[in-house]
Amino acid sequence: MTPLLFVALSLAGGVGAVLRLVLDGAIKVRTRTAFPLGTLLINVSGSLVLGFVTQLALGGILDDAWRLVIGTGLCGGFTTFSTASFETVRLARERRFALAWANAVGMLVAAVGAGLLGILLGRLLVG
Repeated sequence: MTPLLFVALSLAGGVGAVLRLVLDGAIKVRTRTAFPLGTLLINVSGSLVLGFVTQLALGGILDDAWRLVIGTGLCGGFTTFSTASFETVRLARERRFALAWANAVGMLVAAVGAGLLGILLGRLLVG
């Protein structure tokens, strides 16, 4: 890894984290629910982008360095498994078991589905 790639990857991770903070805050202001909708939307959209970017790189359309910057850096900073886990535990501790299960299982299914959709969209572009 070159020093320039390392800096680009690090900056992309920071941008992703800021985007997550801003988007999650905007969603929390507009919705009044115990369900962590912001984290769900962030993780699902990040999975979609990661699937798409990965497929473009595998198809030779996107350079592998860009896959690292966008996929590992930006999407890695944007998505958050630890917050999703914490929010699931919080819901369970509040005895909101249905929401906890919906968050844990729903996010997993939706994120994997979005990743697969991103791959399929990338295949459409790659040909």
